[in-house]
Amino acid sequence: MALKNIGLGVALPQKSCDDVDCPFHGSLSVRGKILSGVVASSKMRKTVVVERDLLHYDPKYMRYEKRRSRISAHNPPCIDAKEGDKVRIAECRPLSKTVAFVIVEKAE
Repeated sequence: MALKNIGLGVALPQKSCDDVDCPFHGSLSVRGKILSGVVASSKMRKTVVVERDLLHYDPKYMRYEKRRSRISAHNPPCIDAKEGDKVRIAECRPLSKTVAFVIVEKAE
C-alpha cells in the first residue's frame, strides 16, 4: 500500500504494513486530540494501553495531586510499540468498545 501523509507533522514509519486501520497505509483518518504518553501494556493483539500522568489542583488543600489516565490505542504493525516506549496518539473514529485512538509516532 502507498504511504500517505496524515498532516500532523510526525515522522513517517520506516516499515510497511497492510492494516486497514493504519493511518499511514490504510484508510483510517485522524482528527481531534493529539496526546503523548508511555505504553504501559502491550499484551493485546494490535492494541496497547497508553498511560499519562497528570497533575490536578485541589483548592481546598492548595496542593496538587497526581492522577493517572489510561487510554487504549490501536498499535499498527508498521509502528509496533512495546512496553516502556514513549508514543504520540491521535484521536480517530471508534475502532472498538474501548479504542478510539491510534499510535502515530514513537518518540525516540
